[in-house]
Amino acid sequence: MKIKLLPSTIDPDGRASPEQRLSCFVVDGRVAIDAGSIAIGLDNGEREAVRDVIVTHPHIDHLATLPIFVDDLFAFLKEPIRIHATEEVCALVERDIFNGTVYPPFQNFNNGKTPVMQFVPFRVGEEFSVAHLRVKAVPVRHIVPTVGIVFTDGERTVAFSSDTSSTEEFWHLVNREPRVDALLIEASFPNFLAKLAEASGHLTPETLGQELKKLAHKDLDILAMHLKPSFRQQLIEELAALGVPRLSAMEPGREYSW
Repeated sequence: MKIKLLPSTIDPDGRASPEQRLSCFVVDGRVAIDAGSIAIGLDNGEREAVRDVIVTHPHIDHLATLPIFVDDLFAFLKEPIRIHATEEVCALVERDIFNGTVYPPFQNFNNGKTPVMQFVPFRVGEEFSVAHLRVKAVPVRHIVPTVGIVFTDGERTVAFSSDTSSTEEFWHLVNREPRVDALLIEASFPNFLAKLAEASGHLTPETLGQELKKLAHKDLDILAMHLKPSFRQQLIEELAALGVPRLSAMEPGREYSW
């Protein structure tokens, strides 16, 4: 299994930089998890292949360029862009983004060959299929409805926390898996902003360390994501100070494989 965090920030020389301002992860070049930078970070092959997007929650940094992505592909689609989310999040995305004011209601459009976009609701706690993946989702503790997920291609299994503060159901889901090859977990704010992190439904390196005590699996890669760009270097240092084996900050643009 291959996973890449798409770049979302450009440096003064026009090159992708390591700061993560938008969230979009591509699995095996075929499935996107969230869609913050989907329209600007995919390569040409991925743009032609990605037709399934799992949306963990409706915050704009996880959805920002999804409308542009659908718009870009409108005339060329031979199958719809499928938006997989809970019923509640599907309704919020339709109401707040694809509403005819912020952007056209692509869920109501057909390009002459196919419906352009479809909402595909899933139920938390029930396994569902997305392309070649089997996925399970549970609620996590954020300030809007949000899910963490565990997904597998039948050989490798990855856990993805999405945006969360201290949570429980996610760890129950992860620990029930017979094997987990990698954990992608957020670490948004440095330790001195712990009150802000808690109020906004996020983790610091210190609280991440506490959360990892709930993880039963050993010998897996742990990738910290959603690092606030203004504090990226401080966060990297605070993560390193935890002394957790195989914990590192995820690098945008790098393809990780298991």
